[in-house]
Amino acid sequence: MSEELLINISPMESRVAVLDNGILGEIYIERHHKLGLVGNIYLGTVVRVLPGMQAAFVDIGQSRTAFLHVNDMQREPRAAKKATDTAKNQTNGAIESATDDLDVTPPVVNTHSMEVIPTSKTLIQHRLHESQRILVQVTKDQLGSKGARLTTNVSLPSRYLVYLPSSEHIGISQRIDGEEERTRLKTELTSLMQTVNLKGGLIARTAAERVPVDKLEEDIYYLLQLWRTICARRQEINHHQSSELIYQELALPLRSIRDLVHADTEKVIIDNEQIYEQVRYFAKEFVPFVYDRIVHYTAEQSLFDVHRVEDDLKDALKRRVDLKSGGYLIIDQTEAMTTIDVNTGSFVGGRSLEDTVYKTNLEATHAIARQLRLRNLGGIIILDFIDMLEQQHKDDVLESLQSQLTQDYAKTKITQVSELGLVEMTRKRTRESLGQQLCEPCSTCQGRGFVKTAETVCFEIFREIMRCARTYNSPKKFTVVAHAAVIDLLLTSESDTVADLEYLLGRVITFDVENLYTQEQYDIVLD
Repeated sequence: MSEELLINISPMESRVAVLDNGILGEIYIERHHKLGLVGNIYLGTVVRVLPGMQAAFVDIGQSRTAFLHVNDMQREPRAAKKATDTAKNQTNGAIESATDDLDVTPPVVNTHSMEVIPTSKTLIQHRLHESQRILVQVTKDQLGSKGARLTTNVSLPSRYLVYLPSSEHIGISQRIDGEEERTRLKTELTSLMQTVNLKGGLIARTAAERVPVDKLEEDIYYLLQLWRTICARRQEINHHQSSELIYQELALPLRSIRDLVHADTEKVIIDNEQIYEQVRYFAKEFVPFVYDRIVHYTAEQSLFDVHRVEDDLKDALKRRVDLKSGGYLIIDQTEAMTTIDVNTGSFVGGRSLEDTVYKTNLEATHAIARQLRLRNLGGIIILDFIDMLEQQHKDDVLESLQSQLTQDYAKTKITQVSELGLVEMTRKRTRESLGQQLCEPCSTCQGRGFVKTAETVCFEIFREIMRCARTYNSPKKFTVVAHAAVIDLLLTSESDTVADLEYLLGRVITFDVENLYTQEQYDIVLD
């Protein structure tokens, strides 16, 4: 599989497209006036503690307060716990309860040792109080009416590693399959941490596979210096009253070089000279293997137009996704979940109905996996495949879907086919979907996806006129102000009803078109 990264820069936004064999697989968009928050570290202020939810709202300087749940607060390191218990026993002679092993606390940074020194107690109301300053990191952007999601378990990513200051865990990416390579990485990381006296934990990213030890060591020194800078910044602004940004994640172009490029990336094409130079400098320092693959695009025609990215973006906002066979998907995203319905459409197959359904579902698994990445659909997802009778066909479809999802960067989980023939799955959501980023609810239908028919509005007008006639005795005439389609119906198909109503009420009814009204809007003017 060949892959290309296209980086398009404009005064308004940065866009990164990932092409798999020339086909758009993923798109990342960052508006310059509305940068993403994921990865940012703040010294926030606790606004409210909710014992009933075991959560707290934290002000991080954004339009909405962010949300911190007790499960997203770090656990107390055992070494620190032991030292704390010893000190308490020496001072008070108290015997700590065995349940204290479950303690989790907000981070208090010791800039000399780079350790996070915890306090005590299990419940959130014992760990946090209003107006308390707390070091937090954003794990999910603001989504709809919900504020950002926070954690006190800070993680700092580099090209090959992720540093966890408040953990003692050394982990290896699940995408690295070889047991020998996993053992090598764990051994070398353990040794390097002891050499540089690094406190905390590390996770080897997928890009760390077969990377020599000297490159890993460079990453560790970089992360250690970054953490020291964050700690120093935290101490510097600790006396300020307002919430402060301590560390900001890299901009999208540099972040894409750090996170998205790999051995199969053939080219990184950039259409802005300034960003091209920044990316080359960054790549030379941190991702040297891709340095010679970075290309500056200078042609007149838009970079995204040349590779049909703009057309694919428009298609990604439609409900319907056509399959090559003639079948199609219908994708509906709601606040609770996303549903994807598979249909045979014009595909009639050749052998039998079961064979037609089986082939359509297999083809749909490829399209579903691509659409999940392209649209960045997350949360609960319900897949309504066409009903299959043979168990082997069901197993093949599930296996195909799981195989396609291995290319997905986001974590996914799939269940078996339910009794109703549905496949339930979840996909980790950290930022808005493509539709949420680029669209807003329709001002006419308010996001329902449909409006009342002109006939329905006519009947509402009739009922409103009768209500007004009973309530007000003085009017001699009613003037209906409405959309042109509604007025046309009142003067044609519903003209007999209008005449009957005039006779019944003994009042004249006139009509006036208002082109600025939507089809559902109308007014009754009493004269």
